[in-house]
Amino acid sequence: MTDVVDADELLRRMQRARACALEEERAWRSRSESLRPDDPEGSREAAVRTLTYEAVLRVLDEILTPGRRPGPAD
Repeated sequence: MTDVVDADELLRRMQRARACALEEERAWRSRSESLRPDDPEGSREAAVRTLTYEAVLRVLDEILTPGRRPGPAD
């Protein structure tokens, strides 16, 4: 990426990334729950992806709204 962006554009991009991660987290959680009875392996994979997006959300939340969300030690 060679474009120079200002702080407002960077904030908008991070907010879009957070919205996308939230949507993906919800989709993978739903998929995990729907696969559980018929495909335990697929359900586990979807659960791992859910955890991955949860981690991304925690990081973006801390960047966008520092201190609002309790951390693992809290």
